[in-house]
Parts: sequence; C-alpha cells; structure tokens
Amino acid sequence: MSTPVLAITAMSKISISASSDVARRSADYHPTIWGDQFIAYAADSTTEVDDKMKQQAQTLKEQVRSMLVSAIHDNLTRELNLIDSIQRLGVSYHFEHEIDEALQKIHNNYCTQNDIITHDGNLYSSALLFRLLRQHGYHISSDIFKKFKDSEGKFDQKHSNDVEGMLSLYEAAHYRVHGEELLDEALDFTSSHLKSLTAKISPSLAAQVNHSLNRPLCKGLPRIEARYYISFYEEDPSHDETLLLFAKIDFNIVQKLHQKEVGDISKWWKDLEISAKLSFARNRVVECCLWIIGVYFEPQYSLARRITYKVIALTSLIDDIYDAYGTMEELELLTNTIERWDSGCSDHLPEYMKIFYKAYLEVYEEIEKEITTEGRVYCVNYAKDAMKKVVQAQFTEAKWFHRKYIPTIEEYMSIASLSSGYSMLATTSFIGMGNTATEEIFKWIKDDPKIMNAAAVICRLMDDIVSNEFEQKRGHVVSLLECYMKEHDISREDTINELRKQVVNAWKDINEECLRPTQVPMPFLMRIVNFARVIDVFYKDEDCYTNAGGAMKTYIAAVFVEPVPI
Repeated sequence: MSTPVLAITAMSKISISASSDVARRSADYHPTIWGDQFIAYAADSTTEVDDKMKQQAQTLKEQVRSMLVSAIHDNLTRELNLIDSIQRLGVSYHFEHEIDEALQKIHNNYCTQNDIITHDGNLYSSALLFRLLRQHGYHISSDIFKKFKDSEGKFDQKHSNDVEGMLSLYEAAHYRVHGEELLDEALDFTSSHLKSLTAKISPSLAAQVNHSLNRPLCKGLPRIEARYYISFYEEDPSHDETLLLFAKIDFNIVQKLHQKEVGDISKWWKDLEISAKLSFARNRVVECCLWIIGVYFEPQYSLARRITYKVIALTSLIDDIYDAYGTMEELELLTNTIERWDSGCSDHLPEYMKIFYKAYLEVYEEIEKEITTEGRVYCVNYAKDAMKKVVQAQFTEAKWFHRKYIPTIEEYMSIASLSSGYSMLATTSFIGMGNTATEEIFKWIKDDPKIMNAAAVICRLMDDIVSNEFEQKRGHVVSLLECYMKEHDISREDTINELRKQVVNAWKDINEECLRPTQVPMPFLMRIVNFARVIDVFYKDEDCYTNAGGAMKTYIAAVFVEPVPI
C-alpha cells in the first residue's frame, strides 16, 4: 500500500517554523545514561591492540584449529562438543571452513538420503547433533527424538531428571519448522521440567538453565551470549584451557575495535548537536551501536557496521519526528522533501528538520563515496528507495493518528512492517559486505522475501506488545493490539496471547528459510536472523531501547565497557 504525498510544487506555498506556540506531543524520553563517556574512545590509545596480545591470540588460534581438525578423527560427541563450544564462545568466525567441513562429513556419515539421522546416542548427544546440523541449514528429520518417547507416544519421564539432556533437547527444539509437532511437544516437555529442576542442581548449572529458559540460544545475540558462555564454560570442570584463553583474548581484542567504532559514532552524533537542538528525540546512539553489533560483530564487517550505525541512529530520529513531535504540516513537507532527495529543496522545512535533513543527506553521500570505489553504487540506490518507503509509511501512520483512524489488521501490517524500518535496515546492512552483495541480493530483499517479512513481523508485534501502554498514554497511532481487539472483539490479554503465537510462527518461517538450498548465501540470511534476535533481546519483556537503564545498561557494559578478566 503506497502512501500518497503532496506534489512537491505545493511546498512553495507552505513554510513552517517550529515555534513554541505549536501544540506538540511529548514523549518525555529520559536522556542518555552514558553522557559523553564513549566519545573518549574515538581518540583513546587504549583501544589499540598491542603486538604481544595479537601474537598470543594468533598462537592460541592455531592451537584451537589443530584441536578442531584432530577432533574430526575422534569420537562424535567430543567433536560436537568442541564445535558447539567454539560457536558459543564467539570465535567460530575464525574457523568457518573447518566447521563447515566437519559438519558436512557428519551429515554424510550419520544421515540417510531421506534426512533420517542414524546416530544411536543418548538424549544429550542426539539433540546436540540435531541442533548443530539444523543451525547450519541441514534439512534433517526430527524423528531422531521418537526413540525418547514411551509406549503412549509421550516423552519418557525417565529423561526428566537428565538436566544436560533436557537442556540440549530444549535448545534443539527451537529450530523447529511448521508441522513439526514432535518438536513442539519437546519444547513443552523440556520447558516445564527444566523449571522444576533448577532448585535441585548446582548453582552454576541452574544459572545456565535459567539463562536458556529466558533466552534460548537461537534468539540470543552472539556477542552477548559469548560473554555469558565464557563464564559458564570456565566453571565447567571439563573445559579446555587453551580454547577458554583464546575466547577471552579474542573477545577483548574485538571489544577494542567496537569501542573505537562506538567512540567515532558518538563523536559524530555529538557534533550534529542532536541532543541540544532536537531535544524531543531519544538520544540512544550507543544503544543503536549495540543493535548493529547484534547484527554482525565480526571484525571483517567493520565498514558495514559504520554505515549501518549512522543509518539506524537517523531512523530512530525519524521515528521520533513522525511519532512524537512533528505537526501534520511539517511531516507533509518532510515526506515530500525526502521523496525528492535533493539538498536544494529543504528551505521550507522548519529549523529542526533542516538539521536532521542535512545530516541525513550527508550520511548517504558518505556511503556513496565509500562504495563508489567498489563499483557498487547500485547498493545505495536500493537503500535510498527502502528509506523512502519507511518515511512514507511513517507519514501514513501520522495521518491515522491525526484522523483517529483504526485500520484493519491487514492495513496496519502492510504499513507497520515498513515503518518498523527492518527491511530498510537489512538492505542497508548488506552494503558494506563487499562484492558478495551483488545486485541480485538487493533485488531479492526488495521483493520482501519470507524471511524478511517474518523478521518484520517479530519486530512489529514484540514492539507493540511491550510499548503499547506507554505510547497510547502520550498519544500515538494505534498499535496492532487495538486493531486486533476491534476486529476480533476480544480482550487485550487474549490479543497478546494471539500475537505471541504469531511471533512463534514467524520464527518457524525464519528457521525454514535458513534450510538448504537457500535463496541467497547464508551470510545475508544471518543478518536478517540477527535483526530478529535483537528484537527478542530489546523487546521481550519491556522496551529496553526507549527505557535504556536496567538490562540494556548491563548489555552495553558487558559488550563495550568491561573486558573479560584473564
């Protein structure tokens, strides 16, 4: 559904100034809790990695590589455990070839042509094998778990006290796709029993179980999960000292890179004087950086992050202009101006919008300069078109609010999935990924593939569920909750339960789209998967982005501020 905007010629007849006597909504967002703390990283020599640290990391990396190669010739469970630990410790990006090769051999050795796993292991190893193969896109059957059922077709209660086996099955079940009732049952079975077991096991294992119950591995951000898992792994008596030390050092080396990036973006944001001149907006530039670190933390994606950091910060600003501050006349002008994408047509914007629009154009000009040398300027054109759709959708929602209009569910989702910005951000995230980001990749995402739609659904629904009450109090376009309650004539509680079911189904869509053969290479799919994961972390129980104390502060400290003790 496209959004009509006024002809650009109408702009010459309208001149708006953000005068103090204009009635405006106020979201009353709290200021940044970080102040200028991160700006120091922009020029801080402590973000440099010394040669001794680099050399130690390189030596340990080669030792871990040797361990991984030798494990291929060892027993299966040891090999699976090593691969799992390497991935969960956040260092698998160093060994992608070796891990892919190992899992390909495992699949060839233990799976039939009908995708049946022939491995005859215990609950723990069977579930681990299933999960690792599913994570890497193998379309294998969940029938392997039938052997853990009793004569009545239910999961055998004798397994209910096997904590490690139950936890392994719980994590595996989250990779279910549509129609896998067996895995639906497995998730219910393991969830209920694991909750009751936490009082009977060691504090360390209980902490790991509680962490997984709150956020299963498939929904966690790799960087945050690595930080947690380093602690869990260190307390495991069977941990490997070489792998543990490498994971710690590598985390700290990459953290220094991230600190420099966040410092540079924080300085850019402050130089724009957004906080002073656009004080109505959320100052969440550090939180935006964590958002993008969640999408890709690896060093090779530094350019991609630098591009997407700025675009997501501007997207947050757009959201606040359209949702919480701009008048209809002003928003009409801004929508037309962005549609033109011309620096010469901003004279009629109010002053605060001029500040935003100038920064907006500069960011995309900077991106074009970065990409021109690679001969891939088409990337930026796709990103611009995606941003225009976001702005048009935001303008439609502003008109709905102004008219007190409650759209149908179909109307709402057709616009809200765009206004969330997720398709635009995913498109933008591909720009800095190098020559593998061909024009075919951008054409693919422009056509709203199933995985992108699923991620946008997760974004919109989870955001609406936790943000609805606050947003409606300060004046906001209706959320899906209001649309759903009206259309189906049901209670708020029943609506929330129904929307949560839709989130579950969207995750199943994502899991399906990551199974081989995939439409595009896995690195591009993983950007979208990680965007969905960010939403689960930021919006599961509350809007941690807007209310950036509490859990969000803890995440930022763990990822950007506090090195792992060695």
